[in-house]
Amino acid sequence: MMMMMMMMMMMMMMMMMMMMMMMMMMMMMMMMMMMMMMMMMMMMMKMKMMMMMMMMMMMMMMMMMMMMMMMMMMMMTMTMTMTMTMMMMMMMMMMMMMMMMMMMMMMMMMMTAWCEQW
Repeated sequence: MMMMMMMMMMMMMMMMMMMMMMMMMMMMMMMMMMMMMMMMMMMMMKMKMMMMMMMMMMMMMMMMMMMMMMMMMMMMTMTMTMTMTMMMMMMMMMMMMMMMMMMMMMMMMMMTAWCEQW
């Protein structure tokens, strides 16, 4: 029995560690992206380009938020038992993310086209 308990504890710890690592990685990636964006902005100080960059920044932010949300959800699911509702919630989140990505893409395309015309 004790052995089992120990094992369980170990597993939990491992999971937590993994999650933390993932979070850190995400953060790093975001930082990198932001930096890149800034650099690009510096490079293209033209008005239309500025508009584009703003859009990009917004997108990045959104993605960050989404990632964070996903991570939180994951943590929750890890701690609790994976119930059906949780599964459903996860699915919903995924769908939302997909939708957001699509929207972003569309917006980007539109912006680029507009800029070109302009």
